[in-house]
Amino acid sequence: MPEPVLTPADLRLLAAAGGAAPSLHNSQPWRFRPTGDRTGIELRADPARAVPLADPDGAALHIAAGAALFNMRVTAARLGREPLVRLLPEQGDAGLLAVLDLAGPARTARPFGRDLYPAIAERHSSREPFADRDVPEVVLGELIAAAHAEGVTLAALEEAAVRRVSALTAEAEDRIAHDPDRRAETLAWLRPGGSAGATDGIPPAALGPQDHDARVPMREFAGRPPHRDVPAPPSRRFEALPQLCTLTTRTDGPADWLRTGQALERVWLLATLHGVRMTVWHQAVEWPDTRWGLRDPADGPGHVQLVLRAGYGPPGPATPRRPVAETLDGPDRA
Repeated sequence: MPEPVLTPADLRLLAAAGGAAPSLHNSQPWRFRPTGDRTGIELRADPARAVPLADPDGAALHIAAGAALFNMRVTAARLGREPLVRLLPEQGDAGLLAVLDLAGPARTARPFGRDLYPAIAERHSSREPFADRDVPEVVLGELIAAAHAEGVTLAALEEAAVRRVSALTAEAEDRIAHDPDRRAETLAWLRPGGSAGATDGIPPAALGPQDHDARVPMREFAGRPPHRDVPAPPSRRFEALPQLCTLTTRTDGPADWLRTGQALERVWLLATLHGVRMTVWHQAVEWPDTRWGLRDPADGPGHVQLVLRAGYGPPGPATPRRPVAETLDGPDRA
């Protein structure tokens, strides 16, 4: 039986796991705070770390926060506690995104079917070329079920849809490349030369190359042409046809975005245990018309929140993380 009150060590472990989640440009737009009775933890938005041009409505911020929330749910199981989630619990407090109640003991040792905790530290974005090898259907089936358990639909795209989504992503990427303000926003999150001591953003080692044959539209973080302080890696040949999935919700609001983040991280951690690497393609959701084009009309109404590229290849390097002392508020952070 766990102690009802979370110890400082418990809170630090939860905040460190939350802080390992993916976020747009590795902006890490979250804060954590123990609840008043110290039997739970609050997840709060950090608007100072928003990316307003790429994410004007805050969807990406909420998705990142949802991923952090899922990591804390996984960590709660490691602590022997049952994670009870309340999304957007206070209408008068827009910064409070969720409360994770951890007062009760865990009902099962593996609430997610497998122990996902080791994958939190191993999960990284891989912007490298993948092998021309499909993710097996049985693995895709597990990933689809994982997203469904969080109330989100993961669809593995067939060839025609892959080509359509790739074209939309390439179009969106071209618009970003020719928008000086958006280029400047992206460059602000790059850390040239590794920026010793950086705790956020994207170091050069994590940028990844461009596809030599221009078939796989990877984000050009350094700009076009590359910024003088951020030399672009040499281009390489990517897989002939990327394996793409979409995460879709029926409605499109803050609660949907938080659920998408939880689904994203649940899928990504499970994929990591299977040796499957992932890249988030965010470009096409940054423009209303290309985002609209992502959906498959045959599937009926729905809102595509993210595009995921999956496959087998290098795991991708780790990116810097903010120390817990910066993200965990309150007297129990020390």
